[in-house]
Amino acid sequence: MTSTATRPVPVDLLSHLRRARDHVDLQSQLPIDLHALAAVAGVSKFHFVRCFAATYGETPMRYLTCRRIERAQDLLRSANLTVTEICMAVGFSSLGSFSSTFTRLVGETPTAYRDRWAAAGGPRVPGCYLFMCGVLDPGGTGGVGAPTPSPPHAAKR
Repeated sequence: MTSTATRPVPVDLLSHLRRARDHVDLQSQLPIDLHALAAVAGVSKFHFVRCFAATYGETPMRYLTCRRIERAQDLLRSANLTVTEICMAVGFSSLGSFSSTFTRLVGETPTAYRDRWAAAGGPRVPGCYLFMCGVLDPGGTGGVGAPTPSPPHAAKR
């Protein structure tokens, strides 16, 4: 019998890993690469991947993908947007990869998922309202839930 036990993650690294995970949660609609996440955690990308997976049970990129799919599910249930608009809004750059990833993780296509929820008759938020209120970024620069920039007169301390 072989042991597959991994070394425990140093306690002082946990807050850095949490910071990187929070970064994914807040910026999942933007392009995020492994180097950027490792930089947020302040460690090399290889050490980051090993420690993140040991701590959270999945790789950082899998975590990012799951957050994007969860956000897509929310939008498919509640917003009056096309699958393509949702695909781009949550951070995917390809409708094909979005659809195949969604189907693999959820068990049905994005369209079937949306249609099943629409048949239940729940209220749907018009897409134009989401764009107008800044929930979605029509220019594609900030995406879903992008933080609004601070006013130019706001002083940095």
